[in-house]
Amino acid sequence: MSVQDTIQRKLEAALSPRYLEVVNESHMHNVPANSETHFKVAIVADAFDGQRKVARHQRMYQILADELKGPVHALALHTYTPGEWQEKNGSVPDSPNCLGGSKHDKAGP
Repeated sequence: MSVQDTIQRKLEAALSPRYLEVVNESHMHNVPANSETHFKVAIVADAFDGQRKVARHQRMYQILADELKGPVHALALHTYTPGEWQEKNGSVPDSPNCLGGSKHDKAGP
């Protein structure tokens, strides 16, 4: 099973989301082809009602602890309640371009 599939399966089981999108963004970074190291997750769940973003992210980190110890290097989280999702018209921000590794401009003074 791919890392992306594992992330999706774990989040579905733990949070029963109304909406879940797991995107492998590894290709946007300085990693080998076909890597599964950088992900963006957009999730809408009733479980987030009454929780601050920090608490939501902590819960996600707990659910995905094994993946974060191993293959996952970066995880962009966009966690919403159903009401917040409706206010955003179901849109998720684009991820910024990678500036790490050899793609970073290392020109100095």
